[in-house]
Amino acid sequence: MSSIQQINGDYYGSKETVTDALSYVEKSKPHLACINNILGIADKELSLYDDAIIYYKKSVNNYKSPIEKQIPLNNIAAVYIQQKKYDDAIFLLDSLLNNSILKEKNESYNESLIKDNLGYAYFKKGLDKKGLQLMTEGLKIRINTKDTYGSIESYLHLADYYSKKDLKKSDENAFLAYKVATALNSIDERLEALQIIISNDNNPNTAKYTQKYFTLNDSIIKVRNNFKNKSAKIKYDAKKEKDENEKLRLESAKNQLSLQRAKYLKIVFGIVFAFLVVLIFILIRYYKNKNKAIEFKTSYNTETRIAKKIHDELANDVFQVIAFAESQPLSTENTKENLLQKLDDIYSRVRGISRENNSIDTGANFTRSIKEMLSAYNTRERNIMVTNLENINWESIDDIKKITISRILQELMVNMKKHSQASIVVIRFESDQKSISISYMDNGIGCEKSIIVKNGLQNMSNRILAVNGTFDIDTEPNKGFKVKIVMPEQTQIKVKEKFAY
Repeated sequence: MSSIQQINGDYYGSKETVTDALSYVEKSKPHLACINNILGIADKELSLYDDAIIYYKKSVNNYKSPIEKQIPLNNIAAVYIQQKKYDDAIFLLDSLLNNSILKEKNESYNESLIKDNLGYAYFKKGLDKKGLQLMTEGLKIRINTKDTYGSIESYLHLADYYSKKDLKKSDENAFLAYKVATALNSIDERLEALQIIISNDNNPNTAKYTQKYFTLNDSIIKVRNNFKNKSAKIKYDAKKEKDENEKLRLESAKNQLSLQRAKYLKIVFGIVFAFLVVLIFILIRYYKNKNKAIEFKTSYNTETRIAKKIHDELANDVFQVIAFAESQPLSTENTKENLLQKLDDIYSRVRGISRENNSIDTGANFTRSIKEMLSAYNTRERNIMVTNLENINWESIDDIKKITISRILQELMVNMKKHSQASIVVIRFESDQKSISISYMDNGIGCEKSIIVKNGLQNMSNRILAVNGTFDIDTEPNKGFKVKIVMPEQTQIKVKEKFAY
């Protein structure tokens, strides 16, 4: 790109473009040599000769091959000629021309270039004969090797040489340079050739060539300005497109990242959801098994209690009746009456045990069955008082709660009858929209809290926990017994036959 800009006369743009290339080739010396040589050419055309020499010398240092070093060294000599440092130019070019490597490689291109520049330097120093000889040799080499573009420079140097000696030959060489430059569309060389023809003023068409010079010069200025504008626009569009592509790539990368992140989040949420489902399933199974264990334990304890009652109470009475019947004459009226009385007591005990463990009516007669059950524990020495039982909306309470409440009250009554020695028992019912509570209080002898569970209330505790209820016991020796039971109105457990114990 920089070389194209130089061909079109945009030397400042050329420097800017090739400078951008430096960041890509920091460690590549061949590329650095080429870039520095281009920078040197740009500064030479801009008449910045000292800067041009600096860049050419850097190019020489970057090249490894002696043949490659020929190009920037020859360019340094050309700058010396522009600076009128002819001795420096001659010394440098002469050393290049006598270089053994150049002769071994038979570098005709470099040889013709060096001879032409060396001859031109001798001519400028005043050594015309030697200068003409070298320039003529250089032109012959270029013609023989068909270096058409290189011949333009040879013709221009010869035209300059003859401009002080033979104007006809000067014009001939200038016209040859103009012709080749026109064929190769080399504008700068055409203008230089026209300058020599106009300066010689040895042609009847000088005015015509003068007009052509100005027309061509104006045209090339316009073309080069247009080229600069187009080049700037192209670079701007390219940069804009690059920035847009970079933006699109960045947005695409962000979208990909977002999609990837969303994918990972879905996976994480899926894992968490699956974990929660498994955890909930495990908890449900755990609590179901726990409730089953409590139900089983309660059933077992109830069965054990029934067996104990039958063994402790009925078995002894039946044995006594059998012993009585065997030892007493049944023919006497008094013996019969005693036997019947004992049998009636046994029957009453059996009905009491049955009533404690039979199926519970959870329908419309629930409150009546509760009253009948509690009234059975009323005696001359003991008064059972029940308050607010009828005010509870028992229809809104599920059957399992009703069965649980009935069994809990039986447990409390049995415990009271066996241990409390109470004369007054008060049972109060209360409810709100979420729960139902039962307050029990008696004026019995009380007991230590540490032995409450062992004192016949284990079944009550299991029943309350099975329906997610709570209870609080308050008792001390000789200060009575109190218990507050609270349970939710609804439960997910369905009534089963095994609860009718």
